[in-house]
Amino acid sequence: MQYYFNLALDNGVNPREISEIITHLAFYSGWANATSAVAAAKDVFAAREIGADQLPAASPALLPLDNDAEAKRAANVEQVFGKVAPGLVQNTTEVLFRDLWLRPDLAPRDRSLVTVSALIASGQVAQITYHLNRAMDNGLTQQQAGEVVTHLAFYAGWPNAFSALPVLKDVFEKRPH
Repeated sequence: MQYYFNLALDNGVNPREISEIITHLAFYSGWANATSAVAAAKDVFAAREIGADQLPAASPALLPLDNDAEAKRAANVEQVFGKVAPGLVQNTTEVLFRDLWLRPDLAPRDRSLVTVSALIASGQVAQITYHLNRAMDNGLTQQQAGEVVTHLAFYAGWPNAFSALPVLKDVFEKRPH
């Protein structure tokens, strides 16, 4: 991971963005993976003399919430899963979509790109439709989404990439052109 953190910094990704990506991926790739990433990033940041002043605040002022879109998303999740796991539904709204997704140090498009990448890499095809549509609403193009899958094939394996392709195809066909 240290190699890729250094490469990211060399290619213009700033320390705030790396920190936010790790924070975001804790929810989509698991806490253990994020903790491992923190340890690797800490060493890279120390070697580059990147201090806490170059990292995002723990509790920043959040981006504005799209109340209509969030109300529809929350109502759908509540209707489908509210009686199954009400705590998870509540945390999905409050922690995931309000606290995490509205953090300002990673652009919404990039946050979506990271999420879609994590879902493809972990083979979570059932979650890709929602998040790919959200990514495209946040500015990701079809061509860029196709490049994401192509790139991920080398890192996450051809089976994960090819398992995602029917979902991408379906999303592309159903979106207005």
